[in-house]
Amino acid sequence: MRYSLNRMNNLRSTHLWLSSPSSCLLLLCILIGLMPTTLVAQANDDYDKYTSINQLGIALTNFGLLGNGYNRINGEIQPSCMYKQHTLVLREQVEHFSFSGLWVGGMINGQPRVSTAIVDGVFESGSEGFEFVPLSPMVERSSVTTSPVYDPTAISHQDYSTKFTDVFPPNLTIVPNHEALGIEVSMRTYAWDFSFAEAFVIFEYTIKNVNPTATISNIYAGIWHDVSIANMNYTSVYESGGGFNWYDNLDGFDESIDGAGFGRDMSYSYDDDGDGSWAETYISQKTLGGSVPQPYLKTYYSQWPWNAVSNETYPLYVMALTDAARYAQLSSSVPTGNPPDYLVADGYPANPGSWLFLHSAGPLGSEPVDGDMENWELPPGESTTIVFALVAASWAGAGIDSPARRTELYTNADWAQKAYDGEDSNRNNVLDPGEDSDLDGELDRYILPEPPPPPAIYIDNRSQEVDIYWDRSSEEALDPISHLKDFEGYRVYGARKVQNDEQSQEYTLLAEFDKIGDNIGFDLGFDPVRIVNEFGEPDSILISGHYYHYKYTNIGVKNGWLNYYSVTAFDQGDPATNLASLESSKSTNRKVVYPGTVANDWNTETGVYPNPYRGSATWDGFGTRDKLIWFQYLPPQAEIRIYTLAMDEVKRIIHDSETYMGDDVQNINSRLDPKFSGGEHAWDLITRDQQEAATGLYLYSIENIDKTSPNYGKVKEGKFVILK
Repeated sequence: MRYSLNRMNNLRSTHLWLSSPSSCLLLLCILIGLMPTTLVAQANDDYDKYTSINQLGIALTNFGLLGNGYNRINGEIQPSCMYKQHTLVLREQVEHFSFSGLWVGGMINGQPRVSTAIVDGVFESGSEGFEFVPLSPMVERSSVTTSPVYDPTAISHQDYSTKFTDVFPPNLTIVPNHEALGIEVSMRTYAWDFSFAEAFVIFEYTIKNVNPTATISNIYAGIWHDVSIANMNYTSVYESGGGFNWYDNLDGFDESIDGAGFGRDMSYSYDDDGDGSWAETYISQKTLGGSVPQPYLKTYYSQWPWNAVSNETYPLYVMALTDAARYAQLSSSVPTGNPPDYLVADGYPANPGSWLFLHSAGPLGSEPVDGDMENWELPPGESTTIVFALVAASWAGAGIDSPARRTELYTNADWAQKAYDGEDSNRNNVLDPGEDSDLDGELDRYILPEPPPPPAIYIDNRSQEVDIYWDRSSEEALDPISHLKDFEGYRVYGARKVQNDEQSQEYTLLAEFDKIGDNIGFDLGFDPVRIVNEFGEPDSILISGHYYHYKYTNIGVKNGWLNYYSVTAFDQGDPATNLASLESSKSTNRKVVYPGTVANDWNTETGVYPNPYRGSATWDGFGTRDKLIWFQYLPPQAEIRIYTLAMDEVKRIIHDSETYMGDDVQNINSRLDPKFSGGEHAWDLITRDQQEAATGLYLYSIENIDKTSPNYGKVKEGKFVILK
């Protein structure tokens, strides 16, 4: 089921006979191919963007679709809806949906019309369900001044914006069985790189009526989700026989009350058994607000099994086939039931399956109908806005789903709501007395307390030691709310990770340094790590054009292991507002390093480790190509040759310390920009014939090919053993 690679290829192939040769080439490159027409005059499909600034990676498009169907984008695996996308702990890299898409419905002259980005059960491009076309490309902006896409008008650390419409140009094929609502949708997404904001992305949809004369009344908007919560490192959709399936999810709707006294009203989904602790997460959607104020803006929830037009166990939980039925789903909630077929606590289906859910809100419009706040309309040329958050979280403990297990989900959702509310503390869309914190006379949204930005760091390494340098830029940052310099200190984190690591903690706190005399933290000061000159005065060191002011050395680090480090900055907190100390994200300046021997003029003997190599070494991954041995004590440039005892060449490797990134072995992810020591090179035990090296004794020779070395041309030899 779903949009498999073969089906996606079928979708693409339907375009070709209607496109120009250049468009054919473009469409062959488009992975998802879910455009409702064959060619879009206004803008090309944009499908390779995703939210990357925090831990929730969601694939975005400029035609209303979210997710990428777990298909490779430009030959690479990118997140579809992954939490946590930046962790190196494989158990925590969980995907949540293949596709999601916007639905918008409204009434025109008493008749319901619904436009959708995607529906279940439809696979042909141009078919009913694929009903938006792009008007503009995806544009990325950032409020971070050091970002290459910095824009002073940006709202968050990573904004994306685009426009699309359900009104097709006259030269294009019209989607069958669909009457356009006549809208233009502006989508903006917001994400922040704060530790407390790492698990949500905000989606702001502004819907404009582009009909020349028709008024749209009682608009409802929502997002359809084809949920499949799975860890691709455990049951992979990318590998034949990987064990991936769609049929073990459960959905629900949470009506708990938040700290401000409002209902959370969150739709959510989770893997029933957590796949043996490999998929113990939630994905949820929450309505944050819109142009229609509380309490007139309502949230609605529906769910049904994939492509189910009938359902014996749950008769009312079925997919909609017409605009009238889809409008009904957008504007109402599915009824709950009683045990045993329904969950005791929430009243939703208790049987795991291939459940989809639709989370919607309304009515929307720019003005109430004849003053009736329960009914709204959108005249031609006017706009209305709805804002949702997609929120992820890890389970807070084991056991069955419960409010207690959703504790982290509540925390993350409440932060998303806080971000949207800004100055609107009572959520009435009005700037009331006492709410104008910046005294600008305007209701400001998207305000979050900010920790100091993390410092810039540099990593150097050698055998069993790693040096972490950082600058003092964090100390000058102003808090955006208090407008004070409230920097307090630094924390240094480190971690050693391998593919089959079972550790539950991502980072280990190595050290903490903070101001002295303010009774906050440990009052350790910065002298233990401060760089000083020959007179003991504070100084700095220039590395690659940047000045660094602090240095911490981690000793006793094992060579050849993937290690990574981060330095965060934290502030003093604000007791007056009961705000705890905030810390910058650990992932922002994370650096990956493989400690080892440094490149030298070859005054030492070469070596191989581990020797002997024993099958399934701790740092090995799960696959045939995830094994590693290391050649050490290499010159800056070398040629390594590996032989059998019969002197048959097994492998030839060229080493260059200036360019080596580990990209010739699968177990090293060169996209993480790892730092190597220069004097070591890894081999994955794959021969030149692309076969796995067998058990046995092997010989090797290493030739110094560095022409600047006094030992240029010198050859050293050795041997190692592979045991499996």
